[in-house]
Amino acid sequence: MSTSKTIQLYDTTLRDGSQGEGVNFSLQDKLLITSKLDELGFDFIEGGYPLSNEKDFEYFQRVRDLDLKHALVCAFGMTRRRGIGAEEDTGMLALRDSMAPICTVVGKTWDLHVTEVLRVDLQENLAMIRDSVAFLVAEGRRVFYDAEHFFDGFRANPEYATKTVQAAQEGGAEIIVCCDTNGGTLPEQVVATLNAVRSELKIPVGIHCHNDCDLATINSLAAVDCGAVQVQGTINGIGERCGNADLIAVAANLALKKQGYTILEHGSGLGHLTDLSRYVYELANMNFRSNQAFVGRSAFAHKGGMHVHAVNRIAHSYEHINPELVGNERRVLVSELSGRSNIVAKTTKYKLDHDSDLMASILAKVQELESEGYQFEAAEASFDLLVKKLAGSYEPKFQRLHYRVNVDTDSDMSTPPITEATVKLKINGDGPVRHEVGEGDGPINALDNALRKALAPTYPNLSGMHLVDYKVRVINSTEGTAAKVRVVIECADEQKVWSTVGVSENVIEASWLALVDAIEFKLFKDEGEVE
Repeated sequence: MSTSKTIQLYDTTLRDGSQGEGVNFSLQDKLLITSKLDELGFDFIEGGYPLSNEKDFEYFQRVRDLDLKHALVCAFGMTRRRGIGAEEDTGMLALRDSMAPICTVVGKTWDLHVTEVLRVDLQENLAMIRDSVAFLVAEGRRVFYDAEHFFDGFRANPEYATKTVQAAQEGGAEIIVCCDTNGGTLPEQVVATLNAVRSELKIPVGIHCHNDCDLATINSLAAVDCGAVQVQGTINGIGERCGNADLIAVAANLALKKQGYTILEHGSGLGHLTDLSRYVYELANMNFRSNQAFVGRSAFAHKGGMHVHAVNRIAHSYEHINPELVGNERRVLVSELSGRSNIVAKTTKYKLDHDSDLMASILAKVQELESEGYQFEAAEASFDLLVKKLAGSYEPKFQRLHYRVNVDTDSDMSTPPITEATVKLKINGDGPVRHEVGEGDGPINALDNALRKALAPTYPNLSGMHLVDYKVRVINSTEGTAAKVRVVIECADEQKVWSTVGVSENVIEASWLALVDAIEFKLFKDEGEVE
């Protein structure tokens, strides 16, 4: 009878992840992510360092009001300062007063850091570790001990490194988490070091890897294979420098690739990993990483005609897992390199794939437009609208009669430019004519605002659509300022993310074309005419 070993997933997105360049979570963001992680079944959520700033302090007050079903919140902090008792140390008291059921204490492993950074005696560092853990345990807290720079420290002085984690064990730590803080350790070194230190401990070990050598995921998996019971990391691998182990990839590999491990037992689990990944990207105001393993938009995207033909027959011939297992979806990309298989696969959902003449027309039109600078592989929504047009099922939701964009500046540029857009539209062919003005932070934002004002009375559901990304690419750069540009707009609502494209010598016109496609796709989607 086979037995399965439960691996704890410890998320530190809210603390270690927030140290990544450009990442900043509001208090509300942190509470929302906490609830989402609990919903999926993550075991531990590190909320922050309650002594470091007012936001983290308040988080630990507010998080008590959340109705968490499984996850336990952890407060992070450092060992006591030298020359002061733990019971008098402000950091220790802040951890205790956070009322978090678990305190994660980080201490120095590497003798270099002890003598040259902390500038304390090696024996004093051991006392700092032991006293800090013991104080919090005596106060009724469970304690996880993060052994900082563990692998570098063990390489430099294995005897002393071992003494530091033994000191945490003596203080009452529940688990020793070995940290590859510099992210420079190789998998075989992780295994050798953990095997050596586990023989000197009576309590289990965990792993916390940084990604400076692009090895954080494999190092975490290697640690699990040699006995680690807990993996610390962040959603999407965000974090300082090159980031942390990506718990999305760790979870998917443990559940779907490895044998004998159980994760996310107490929540909605694997099937919502893609949603979780994009949710965190949104709250962090970061662009999605399209080629991210398992959950990226390109993770199961197929472009070559031969590949698509094979996938249509046997999906796993070019896919390592069923994308639905992680909440993702298969995508067939369309470009001038596409064959008939791509077009058939893309149009199957509209039940048009039986019309061979239409398939040939679509392929010819795609190749014609791409020769003009269009690209549909990153603008699937525009492709879906193109299919409707060629199939004769496209009825425009509105017709452009006129638009104008003005940018006013003063002579000495002492005040920011004022951008104003005017649009005149006819709604639904025979509907009313609307003439609206909008201001914005630039021409495209002003056009978008004017468009929405004109369309809102007829299509109030547009309020649920927002811009995620806007990209401009010069196509024929040899033409200088007269070159064509390609604009790709990415939009989202609560159900879907979609991209559209426009091409013109005029960047505003190219943007208008992409923007109109984005709005029309939203309206058709809400009516069930596109997917």
